Amino acid sequence: MSNWSSKERYILRIKRTKKDDVISSDLIYFANSKKTMKLDILAFGAHPDDIEISVGGTIISEVRQGKKVGLIDLTRGELGTRGTPDIRDLEAMNAAKLMGVHVRENLGLADGLFELNNENKFKVIDAIRRYQPDIVITNAPHDRHPDHGRGAALVVEAAFLAGLYKLQAPGVHSEPWRPKVVYQYMQFVLHTPDFVYDISEVVDDKIACIKAHISQFYNPESLEPQTLIASEHFLNNIKYRASEFGIQAGFSYGEPFMVKRLPGVKSLSALW
Repeated sequence: MSNWSSKERYILRIKRTKKDDVISSDLIYFANSKKTMKLDILAFGAHPDDIEISVGGTIISEVRQGKKVGLIDLTRGELGTRGTPDIRDLEAMNAAKLMGVHVRENLGLADGLFELNNENKFKVIDAIRRYQPDIVITNAPHDRHPDHGRGAALVVEAAFLAGLYKLQAPGVHSEPWRPKVVYQYMQFVLHTPDFVYDISEVVDDKIACIKAHISQFYNPESLEPQTLIASEHFLNNIKYRASEFGIQAGFSYGEPFMVKRLPGVKSLSALW
């Protein structure tokens, strides 16, 4: 994996077999090839561990309910204090296996420096059109790390633009696709959620997926510099926060979401 350039993208396709619950995977690198798969849910994260921290439980639960789910990391997290891009690529692959998702892709945007420009919009539009998700999930609208809010703005705008037939990248034609809904997850900064997803049955699996990013989180044997997210307190707080939001919604553990438009229901029994 050491021959990757920061401009390359990668895709993780996971082949699952029911026999002995064996999970095998192929990591396919591509710069120009286009992969297509109809997904139910496509979750975006500015960094390779954003999704696991914030909505790992939701992803695991939806996969186990039979949904086709994909993950897209906008950057390789190359500016992170701990680990290297290559190490983080492997950690992302391992976490994806644990979650059971169908695909994981990295767009290779510049960590800490990517902009809300046309080039990056087309990269996200391309992903949405290729995977045709009904639901898009993305970062918090604003947060401690500026990439989170900027990444959210990029994905939210691209999700709308992807539905415009006349909007095409130069020299490329792709069929328009607009997700039915866009949800945003909560990260470091507290927001008022619009709904909470029950992760009570999978909370420990969520923590295991987070720990797959071993370079980033609490590891008493690590010799790398100490950071906020690498502290034992931060790791424990993830479960504490899930408990706090869960109890507010009548669950043991939950993950909070914000919506971009007013949600609607066809039956009061659809609400917990």
